[in-house]
Amino acid sequence: MKEKNYGKTLITCYLGFITQAITANFAPLLFLTFHKEYGISFGKIALISTVFYVTQLLVDLCCAQFVDRIGYRKSVVGSQILSAVGLVGLAFLPEYLPNHFVGIIISVVVYAVGSGLIEVLVSPIVEACPFDNKDSVMSLLHSFYCWGTVGVVLLSALFFGIFGIENWRILACVWALLPFYNVYNFMTCPIECLTDEGEGLKIKELFIIPIFWIFMILMIGAGASEAAMAQWASAYVESALGFSKNIGDITGPCMFAVSMGLSRVIYGKYGQKINLTDFMLGSGVLCLICYLFAAVSVNPVLGLAGCIICGFSVGIMWPGTISMASGRMPLGGTGLFALLAMGGDLGASIGPGVVGAVTQRVNDNMKAGMFVGCIFPIVLIISLCVMKTFIAKKKV
Repeated sequence: MKEKNYGKTLITCYLGFITQAITANFAPLLFLTFHKEYGISFGKIALISTVFYVTQLLVDLCCAQFVDRIGYRKSVVGSQILSAVGLVGLAFLPEYLPNHFVGIIISVVVYAVGSGLIEVLVSPIVEACPFDNKDSVMSLLHSFYCWGTVGVVLLSALFFGIFGIENWRILACVWALLPFYNVYNFMTCPIECLTDEGEGLKIKELFIIPIFWIFMILMIGAGASEAAMAQWASAYVESALGFSKNIGDITGPCMFAVSMGLSRVIYGKYGQKINLTDFMLGSGVLCLICYLFAAVSVNPVLGLAGCIICGFSVGIMWPGTISMASGRMPLGGTGLFALLAMGGDLGASIGPGVVGAVTQRVNDNMKAGMFVGCIFPIVLIISLCVMKTFIAKKKV
């Protein structure tokens, strides 16, 4: 019997996370273009990101119900098709529909469904593969979202610099080629299931396990800590630290993503020698320090360092929580991964909103917003301490 090539599965999942990075980060690069070309107000443009993340949240919730019935392969192939169709739709629908904004929103919803499926499915697909050092493999897997983010920002900027921003529709179709190509990969690579049919825990059974709620709080804290800094990084570097817009884009979100990716790669390489819980606890403390640097530092260099290093500190939180949860609840199945993804997305929706609301309330003082953002790493630290106590008392 021919040995299964799980290496192909892993590479395919890497490309899946890069696809998710494209769907999450390409449209925001075009917000000003949408405003100028289509006359869409900034108020409506702000809804694009909201629609994207709310759609992902709904997909996370629904996945817990239907993915096991449909099957991993059909669902993950569908994720790539929807991502590609949504990106192509972004290039054409706004032109051909009477209401340009509706065309954008339809496209965003389509590829957000694909992105949500990727988020839920790729991690359990890799978890089900017979790899050694699953914690390290999971961390390395999630680093590809970071590299995808950096790639889509820098390569898009290069394309716009050479061919002009007016040709953004061509680039949208070019980015769609990756998920189209990955459809074939997911159709042909070996895919295993985490649990046998009927053995996975149902949602109501997960809800009565005490440590499940600790993992959910961890995911909410991880999503909030990551997104609050990442989504406000460019504005923070520009307004609070006085750097130019171009420098803000590069040193803010790009360097944050690079730092986060490095954290995941380092743990991916040396994870078998590191205690995951202690590493996450140390990362939570570092994250708190970074938020404090961003909030109170009068030195722009130290404030910028806090912003960038924060990416390193939150890098392990999302994949680390998934690894710990799957290890502690091996029968959690797809429902566990879907609910954890929902918790992360919920945090990613709450975090930037809290920082933005506080910033606006105190006369656009971004540092004040970052100071309130300290609550998110504090939640992480407390949750990890509670988890260590649970484990020490053998309650799980």
